[in-house]
Amino acid sequence: MGWLRVFDDRELAVYRRRLEALQQELTGLKRTGDAAAGIVELDQTSVGRLSRMDALQGQAMSQERGRRREVELRRIAAALQRIEQGDYGYCVSCDEAIAARRLDFDPAAAQCIACAHKSEQDQR
Repeated sequence: MGWLRVFDDRELAVYRRRLEALQQELTGLKRTGDAAAGIVELDQTSVGRLSRMDALQGQAMSQERGRRREVELRRIAAALQRIEQGDYGYCVSCDEAIAARRLDFDPAAAQCIACAHKSEQDQR
């Protein structure tokens, strides 16, 4: 690993609480969002064409929000697992310490800013 960064128990507890609160919030949103992502009735006798198009668009947007929530929930679960394993705060790509400001902004961050930027560039 790069320069040694050791979190004390208090710091880890703060990050754990933030991650768990985010996890609970997203799980709650998932329950309410599932109803909006449900099947859209295409019965022309009860709704007009534009209403159905609006409903289909709303459904697609709700499904995408749900997909993004699932991705974020997986990131949070992985961060909580890294805390348990003692690897939290280190980049999963290069093993260097992740800047505290980055973790304060995104406690689920798995990469240092350099590796995250490189991954983003590679995806383009």
